[in-house]
Amino acid sequence: MRTTPKLIAGIRSTIREKGRHKVIDKISVDLNEKKDVYEATFANLGIKQVLVSPDVVKWHPKLLVSGVWCIADIEYFYSEDKDVSPWILDTIKPIQLSAFDFETYLAARREFSTGEWIDLLIQSIGFNPKLFGHRSKLIQLIRLIPYCERNYNLIELGPKGTGKSHIYSEFSPHGILISGGEVTVAKLFVNNANGKIGLVGFWDAVAFDEFAGKQKRVDKALVDILKNFMANKSFSRGIETLGAETSMAFVGNPQHTLLYMLHHSDLFGDLPDKYYDSAFLDRLHFYIPGWEVDIIRGEMFSDGYGFVVDYLAEILRNLRNHDYSHLYTDHFELLEDISTRDRTAVQKTFSGLMKILFPHEAASPAEMEELLRFAIEGRKRVKDQLMRIDTTYTAVRFGYRNQQQGGAVSFVKTLEEEQYPKVYYRDGRLPPTEAAPDATPPALEVVTGNREPQSGHLVIKENQRGITFDTLFGPYLKGAKRIEITDPYLRQFYQIRNLMELIETIVRVKEEGEEVAVHVITVQDEFNESQVEYFQQIEKACVTVGIQFSMVFDPIGKIHARHIVTDHGW
Repeated sequence: MRTTPKLIAGIRSTIREKGRHKVIDKISVDLNEKKDVYEATFANLGIKQVLVSPDVVKWHPKLLVSGVWCIADIEYFYSEDKDVSPWILDTIKPIQLSAFDFETYLAARREFSTGEWIDLLIQSIGFNPKLFGHRSKLIQLIRLIPYCERNYNLIELGPKGTGKSHIYSEFSPHGILISGGEVTVAKLFVNNANGKIGLVGFWDAVAFDEFAGKQKRVDKALVDILKNFMANKSFSRGIETLGAETSMAFVGNPQHTLLYMLHHSDLFGDLPDKYYDSAFLDRLHFYIPGWEVDIIRGEMFSDGYGFVVDYLAEILRNLRNHDYSHLYTDHFELLEDISTRDRTAVQKTFSGLMKILFPHEAASPAEMEELLRFAIEGRKRVKDQLMRIDTTYTAVRFGYRNQQQGGAVSFVKTLEEEQYPKVYYRDGRLPPTEAAPDATPPALEVVTGNREPQSGHLVIKENQRGITFDTLFGPYLKGAKRIEITDPYLRQFYQIRNLMELIETIVRVKEEGEEVAVHVITVQDEFNESQVEYFQQIEKACVTVGIQFSMVFDPIGKIHARHIVTDHGW
């Protein structure tokens, strides 16, 4: 329910008139040292200095760190003493799942296929799985790993509006989102003045929002303590060393596009200077490619069934007590080149994904391999950028052996490495030659210069960018006098636009002064009156650029495959 001033005033009045009322609000508690009492603040009700029993603070210490949603009984008793608050807190109960049966959860998982389970989880975090591809779903679920894996560190840099911070601010009562510019050593770790433990002592996951920004001022002492904590899981309080299991997530909006960052700097180039430190960045286990995540639109939200988020949050917290990091070792073996720190990062990501997708451990070797490759890719993205930042880092063969296939070696590349190889290795530091081939079918090579085009097979991966009609089809259309295009799906505007872009490619590759006949065979859409008009507009536009355009509707209307045929053999 949305709280408004009128609604708040009405609730306050109700409490006064009735003397007592039950409310749900976000409550935080602080120690008033002058009076030696604990006082609560109700975020939405707007009341402060409400006395709280020390026993409440003892049982619910997170109240001291930040706001916690609670059900509370509030009483009102007016006093003429101005120093006494009329508001009295009678009882308080944090809203949190009290108990759950983990074995029942595992039994339920066994009733779902992997695809069904992934869709259920996507719906549970609020999205419609039908509008996400498989890789995009995995990227969304990676954000949950800090909740189920101890001391896990990830970073996500991407455009605004992609939901980066939502999963840490609203999803779980065990995670907290803080502004990257406001955090201090005392708030995050310990206040040496009073010995008060900070956020890492109370939360499973701490996320730094608005983490990117060169102009932001950062305390170097904070970065140094963070580096030690992320590596050793400990921090100092005076002469005492304390441990914590908090996972760290860093999310922000870079100022530049992926291609610009690869061409001019690196994927960490927009971070504040103090965090632009190879020792700090090397502690990151996974780099989520935020540029692959779509900006959230209204139709992307789910109206289907999913887990109650409090229930799922408790499941993920329980999974922190389990270790799935070595479940792949019966089938796969990481290459010896991979260092201990890289290996730990891969294993922790793999473990987190297994907990989320296969808590019952019943994943097939192929499913484990997919998660292993994804985990390797996320760590490789970090390491490849470290090579740009610090020349002391050497190239690593990120790959694994398949023990079920006689030790066959497979290498992993990041998606942007395959999309933009020229700028990905702009400094000439190519990967080891053994890592050049990938474990994919023979690829259709993009033809440049005067080389003749060759037949082949091209797999375009989900979220892959940088492929144009010019590079994909241009060399094969060059020199053709007649081109026949069969496509049953030329109905909507965006489909017609794709056809126009292909015709523009034909115009660019044909000889100057020559004409090319382009004939289109498609299926008529009886419910779209604009379809014929679209083709008429294309025909008029083609006259002036040397294209003889014609089209027919397939009389049977049962064609289903797309293909392009030229008069010179392709």
